[in-house]
Amino acid sequence: MGKTTTANMFREEGIPVWDADETVHRLYGAGGKAVPEIEKVFPEAIVDGAVSRPKLREVIQADLAALGTLEAIVHPLVAADRQTFRSENNGLIVFDIPLLFETSADQWLDAVLVVSTDEDTQKQRVFSRDGMTKELFEDILSRQIPDTEKQVRADFVIETASLEQTRADVRDLISQLTEKLSHA
Repeated sequence: MGKTTTANMFREEGIPVWDADETVHRLYGAGGKAVPEIEKVFPEAIVDGAVSRPKLREVIQADLAALGTLEAIVHPLVAADRQTFRSENNGLIVFDIPLLFETSADQWLDAVLVVSTDEDTQKQRVFSRDGMTKELFEDILSRQIPDTEKQVRADFVIETASLEQTRADVRDLISQLTEKLSHA
């Protein structure tokens, strides 16, 4: 949809952005806080002191209950990291959260921005990623609320068809929200 590119545009405008995916990568990396706990439960998923995502995916595919166990380990660590970020930043901040509505994260946010694009562009972007298959893409979509519903539930929607328009829309939204914050 253009979520990462749009988040980077906020960063370029000086807005702090917390990224859930980056946080998980850090937690899974060598020395990451999630590694010791995951190693206790899924030792086969640890390679060279870090969580191997492909091996972890194999574990979860072999035992669907493993996903709940993994989430019980990782979600509190992600929440703690997010809270630290929140306490270290004030004013306008952005939280880049996949599965935002699906995890009810929208409940604690002041406003929700959904970035969107047409289905053909979405597919083109997704299939340009390494390791993406039709089956994986369909699995990802099956766990998400449809884009049309996300747009209805959002406070703001930015279409990401062109970089220039997206950047202009990001700047406009920053201006709107900064003005709103100054009157709060």
